[in-house]
Amino acid sequence: MFYDHMKIYVKAGDGGNGSIHFRREKFVPFGGPDGGDGGRGGSVYMQASSNVNTLIDYHYHQHFKAGPGQVGARQKMHGAKGEDIVLKVPCGTVIRDADTNEIVADLVEDGQRVMVARGGRGGLGNVHFATSTHQAPRESQKGEPGVERWLLLELRLIADVGIVGYPNAGKSTLLSVVTAAQPKIADYPFTTLSPNLGVVAIGEPGDEFSFVLADIPGLIEGAAQGVGLGHEFLRHIQRTRLLIHMLDGASPDRDPWQDFQAINQELREYDEHLATRPQIVVLNKMDLPDAQQRWPALKAQAQAQGYPVFAISAVAHQGTDELMQYTARRLQEIRQEEAERAATEIVPDTAPILRPQPEDAFTVSNEHGVYMVRGKRVERTVNMTNLESDESMDRLQVTLEKMGVTKALEDAGVKVGDLVRFGRVELIWGE
Repeated sequence: MFYDHMKIYVKAGDGGNGSIHFRREKFVPFGGPDGGDGGRGGSVYMQASSNVNTLIDYHYHQHFKAGPGQVGARQKMHGAKGEDIVLKVPCGTVIRDADTNEIVADLVEDGQRVMVARGGRGGLGNVHFATSTHQAPRESQKGEPGVERWLLLELRLIADVGIVGYPNAGKSTLLSVVTAAQPKIADYPFTTLSPNLGVVAIGEPGDEFSFVLADIPGLIEGAAQGVGLGHEFLRHIQRTRLLIHMLDGASPDRDPWQDFQAINQELREYDEHLATRPQIVVLNKMDLPDAQQRWPALKAQAQAQGYPVFAISAVAHQGTDELMQYTARRLQEIRQEEAERAATEIVPDTAPILRPQPEDAFTVSNEHGVYMVRGKRVERTVNMTNLESDESMDRLQVTLEKMGVTKALEDAGVKVGDLVRFGRVELIWGE
């Protein structure tokens, strides 16, 4: 089985707690606070690797957690940082947030890396809370919780040219003839259940042009809506620059040109950009009389629509060299056109000004009797507060008043005894 999409859970390490400690040395009876800060939690990264071909590893292991930061220590010593983890995925993997379906990253090149869950920052030790009037604080911060989320991994093969068409049209046979790939081949529909890749080399050794050719399993009507295994296969066509549209010239109950139009309609419904992808029309099985009879009409129809058209017999190796040579020339032209477009794109004189959302922003809502306070800074402040320390709770109350959270909750109708939730933390509203 070809594993090309997975759902995994990642959890970054929580930050270490800050330390409450006081300096105790001979002849220094009142040394003051010296509790150190906690270490930052480890983060989770995903990295593209050319040594990985499928997502099969994530079929057996879906939960990943980075190491937590260590607690602070005396003499203002920081806790150790938590251990990061790096998850390897094949080149061409698209990473999405499972809740929002938003694309987190598209890892195409070998070695590309992205952080998908940031480790929590370490809490402050009591040394940071000493003031001129409060010189012995018994207060420290808890470590910030690490980010946790579910991710969708979707592999899209990186191939220059894709072979598409109905089942049993001869796609796998062509791949086996023009490359060293050895796909499963049999005379029945849906022999190929997963994409196959091969490398085509054109020209003399040392001066050859090579490209990656992908045999995409047979598509049927309704593939764009997920009929059969449509969605499983269509995603692999999206990165190709050129399509070879293989048509069965010997099927007694199918019309090649109608098949061509039906598959193109499926491509268009799945992704409108696929319909504009350059295509080469190929009528296969020319060693059989039925294909020879259909060739003149198909050739005229394809040329009238502006498509280059070839007649081949993949089994008999007839016309395959000419087809690959034309494919290589057309692919070189497409690459040249892409390079020219990239060179003529207008680059702004100055980089765009990026204005991140202010961390102080927050919202208050009443959901089924529970007041929900959402905001990056306010949630982090509450999550890092030591709820068992009276000094820490007093500081939290002052901080919430300064941020405007207290007034916002009162305006929303909060009363004594109501439940207020800040991210993971629930508090009872009091006097």
